[in-house]
Amino acid sequence: MFYGRSEELKILNDAYTNDSFESIAIYGRRRIGKSELIKESFKKIECKKIYYECKKASEEFNMKALSDKLADVFNIPKPDFVTLDKTLRFIFEKSINEKIILVIDEYPYLRGNNDFLDSIIQGVINDYKGKSKLKFILCGSYIDVMEQILSNKSPLYGRFTYKLNIKQMNYLESSMFYNNASNEDKVKYYSVFGGVPYYNQFIDDRLTVKENIINLLIGSKARLLPEAEGFLNEEMSKLVNANECFSAISSGYTKFNEILQKSNVSSSPTLTDVLKKLINMDVIEKTYPINDENEKKSFYNIIERLSLFYYRYIFKRGSYFNIMSPEDFYDEFISEDFEKYYVPKEFENIAKQYLIIQNKNKKINPILYKVGKYYYDLPKEKKNGEFDVVTLSKNGYDFYEVKFKSKPIDDKVVNEEIYQLEKANIKYNKLGFISKSGFNITNSNNYILITLDDMYKHF
Repeated sequence: MFYGRSEELKILNDAYTNDSFESIAIYGRRRIGKSELIKESFKKIECKKIYYECKKASEEFNMKALSDKLADVFNIPKPDFVTLDKTLRFIFEKSINEKIILVIDEYPYLRGNNDFLDSIIQGVINDYKGKSKLKFILCGSYIDVMEQILSNKSPLYGRFTYKLNIKQMNYLESSMFYNNASNEDKVKYYSVFGGVPYYNQFIDDRLTVKENIINLLIGSKARLLPEAEGFLNEEMSKLVNANECFSAISSGYTKFNEILQKSNVSSSPTLTDVLKKLINMDVIEKTYPINDENEKKSFYNIIERLSLFYYRYIFKRGSYFNIMSPEDFYDEFISEDFEKYYVPKEFENIAKQYLIIQNKNKKINPILYKVGKYYYDLPKEKKNGEFDVVTLSKNGYDFYEVKFKSKPIDDKVVNEEIYQLEKANIKYNKLGFISKSGFNITNSNNYILITLDDMYKHF
């Protein structure tokens, strides 16, 4: 079953239905669902479709393999193409008289270090774009390579009608993979498996969260453990200190100096380089408080949640699988921290996503300009702090307290939030509260109150 990606499917469908040449670049990290998106988009269009996934091999090898596809699609004897130029010109020539979709998936494998292939594609597009009906899709998982191809220094700059950077699904889209789970369990599943379709497809919502985590991640035979261990795959081997950075951030050290100290990376420039590459790979993000974009206030988060879970609980303890049962491992090293700290922290991230989704769907008035953390200083006390979920609109800042606890938010929680804001001398527009277990608040109309059920209402 295919879920989500409605915006991307609409873009592809619009491109397919006209009779002019269209070129589309689709890229994003591995396992994010690029290929499935393309295949899903094929279902509503009737025309010849050529889908080829490049291998880590020579141009000649790939073109001979692609020639097999061409023979099948056009019902002709296998062409003897050994260069990309001749292959593309054959397809483009065919597309003058009929609509054809050509997908070259994992193009970076074909391209390798031979960036002259970009110029080959540029030349063919220039020669045929005015008379071709081809829908040309170039796809790849190496984000840095694909962004080089799309940059203003590339021969292909300006040659693509659409550029789709496929990101993880949000918490609401992801919940469709485990629709029968309770809303509380949906939060837990997203906290572990994130918005990656490949991971979410293996969740069995007839089982408990614990059973799914054990089946998929705990023990040497767990299905997704190799994914977690080898997620960065070849890229990890090029980043000497990546494991150390992931381990530090997953343990809660998110500021640059904290990561530098806890990861034992040799120097600031080395850490800067590693973090930049991880950001480019779309597994870590760098953010700033919404009220202060000072570089010293920046912080880093792991947005690849399977990796976050793996490095927090499993990375340093993998050898224990040899002598412990998966159930004992979960109870000993995961259960308490997961319920008390890990999931409540991820619930804050889900709360931010909820506010963004509401804002994009015009459900918040006035519209929000920013959603994020708010940083404050208390110079006299030589202290500082952060509010984790804050929004900014033309009316000012709204501060949200987010609780993933078994009891409702009550007046005590409200008063503590008001006291903290007054103590920090922070002016605000409204207070909001987001609760897993509802509310028991006097004068509740004075506040923005959001329940877990509110967060899982689909538009």
